[in-house]
Amino acid sequence: MQRCRKARALRWISAWLALAAAGSTGAALAETLPSQTLSWGYNTYGVPGLIEMPVAQSREDAELGTTISHFAGQTRITMTFQMTPRLSGGFRYTILEKRPGSDTRPNDRSFSLHYRFLDEGNILPAMAIGLNDIVGTGLASGEYIVATKSVTPRLRATVGLGWGRLAGVGGFSNPLSIFSDRFDIRPRWSGGSGGSFDAHNWFRGEAAFFGGIEWQASDRLRLIAEYSSDAYPARDYVNLDRNSQLNFGLAWQATDRLTLSASYLYGSELGLQLSYATNPKRSAFGSGRESAPQPVQPAHSAAAATWGEADQSLVTRALQTELAREGITLQGLRNDGSRLRVSVRNNLYGQPAQALGRTARILSRHAPAEVSEFDITLTHNSVPVTRVTLQRSELEELEFHPVAPDLLRVSTVIRDTRDPLERLPEAWPAFSYALKPYITPSYFDPSSPLRGDVGLALSGRYEPLPGLIFAGRVHQKLLGTLDKSDRVSNSVLPHVRSDSTLYYKDSTLTLPELTASYYFRPGPDLFGRVTAGYLEIMFGGVSTELLWKPQNSALALGIELNYTRQRDFDQHFGFQDYKVATGHLSAYYDFGNDYHAQLDLGRYLAGDTGATLTLAREFHNGWRVAVFATRTDVSAADFGEGSFDKGIQITVPLSWLTGKPDPMNMNSTLRPILRDGGARLNVPGRLYQGVRKMQASEIDSSWARFWK
Repeated sequence: MQRCRKARALRWISAWLALAAAGSTGAALAETLPSQTLSWGYNTYGVPGLIEMPVAQSREDAELGTTISHFAGQTRITMTFQMTPRLSGGFRYTILEKRPGSDTRPNDRSFSLHYRFLDEGNILPAMAIGLNDIVGTGLASGEYIVATKSVTPRLRATVGLGWGRLAGVGGFSNPLSIFSDRFDIRPRWSGGSGGSFDAHNWFRGEAAFFGGIEWQASDRLRLIAEYSSDAYPARDYVNLDRNSQLNFGLAWQATDRLTLSASYLYGSELGLQLSYATNPKRSAFGSGRESAPQPVQPAHSAAAATWGEADQSLVTRALQTELAREGITLQGLRNDGSRLRVSVRNNLYGQPAQALGRTARILSRHAPAEVSEFDITLTHNSVPVTRVTLQRSELEELEFHPVAPDLLRVSTVIRDTRDPLERLPEAWPAFSYALKPYITPSYFDPSSPLRGDVGLALSGRYEPLPGLIFAGRVHQKLLGTLDKSDRVSNSVLPHVRSDSTLYYKDSTLTLPELTASYYFRPGPDLFGRVTAGYLEIMFGGVSTELLWKPQNSALALGIELNYTRQRDFDQHFGFQDYKVATGHLSAYYDFGNDYHAQLDLGRYLAGDTGATLTLAREFHNGWRVAVFATRTDVSAADFGEGSFDKGIQITVPLSWLTGKPDPMNMNSTLRPILRDGGARLNVPGRLYQGVRKMQASEIDSSWARFWK
């Protein structure tokens, strides 16, 4: 019996390996059809798929999709990001049916991965491998290998092999048991607080087939039929009469981004789904809606032939006025005869190349004819970072050339600088303020998946000297629900984050931030910061930072040391008794093609020590999507629900939403749950992001916007 079972398993493995090997050869011989690598939709789990089952295609590179599906009393909310053209990851929040005797609806939070390892060719199918619920309670844990083939341009067929949750119906002996008997048995699901990878369970136990077909009936309507291998076990608490494993559905493409779906599932239930997809690479406003830049003025028609024929103070005032209209502050100026040097602060443009281009055009209109070279220094918090040298003649000749960016970059020199130039007294002191609405959201609280506050924020910034900045924010809540959570912290660690609800109980004016900071350059490739005050809503104290970041280096290193004390819950001027010294050693690496990594090693707010790894994809327009995970010496039992800190960070630039230049970003952090372990201080004005955006690698990546 054992020999027969292993013989069958060997045949299954041989078939899959032969198909994969043939696909590797076929992909090299046959041209892959790009349209056949893209999935037509998301399934109810937020994975590229049919109705409930996955397919082997991927979504468009960099797409960020949100799906909300509901059937049989269960609601799934999933955010999926196409991290690479082949790899996607999703975070899913599931609201389950009430359990017998309970007044509340339980929920489940989990992550999934889907990787397309073979493209569809003229003969061979696309193939993908996936993992569901890899860091969660294991409620939806399942793995799969799936193949999809286009029968016609409008008809596709899918067949897959599933394990775990995807082998609930029609199971047979695991083909992988040919390698080891341990694949025969999958450990029973035990529930728990989640947060464990449980990789030893992957691809174990029985396997089962699933599959389906999709027909693109029209440009907007898609019809789907599938055979599901999910048995919906009793642990799901789904109110489902499972009479059949066949599911039928239709999907209506309402807009380019919005899809509405309806399905008839398991012979008894009607399901509804909404999917919304956007792509950070593309804005509805194309390259933007900003006003056109001023034209380059040839040197022969300059306002004055030499510096001697024009009062330099008049030129300086003209430059200040014109640059200010473009959202750029002139901070320093030096006349070196044939070279005009200026230092500027970019207050408006998300891409420094655009600020450089606008500055250079204005210099061409006011610099005397004897000036043949423009030298522009970009500053960060009034500290010089990068010096860019441009030839005036190149600006004139290339302004309307079809490949002007490439040709201009050849003659342009970009290098590090610590020279502050002659500081213009008119640039300091500098004061600015803003009154704007604010939104403070909270996601995926186990007792309330979406809460938030809305109010008015008055912010101010005063800079009496270069690099010395006083800043603060005052909030007045107008309405909200952040104070409505009934969860009481049961943490055995110091309550550095788990009492967060208490900081939103007061409806009077609050002071989230009030700081004094000093930014400086202690040496070549070095940047420094010292910040003191009320650093965030929960902690105040002193924070110091030193960053090593050479201009063209993919690697940067930093060290941060903090001494902090916990603030009173009313967010006014008082402190509680808890105080702690924290600090981290940080390494940053730019892999190119928008991919970045950050590793932080050190001590956290609860006194625990460990490391945080962050992997991010950051686009030149300011969009950033990152995943992070923190492991410290706090055990999973002491950490509590979730086992360790992890989540997703999303940054959306306002300029992407409006099409107009704007330095502001909207930042959100999605965590399965906020606990005390692995909690890091939220210090405003950390150096790396601000410095990197002013350096050569970032300028080069968006150099085409020099002429925008």
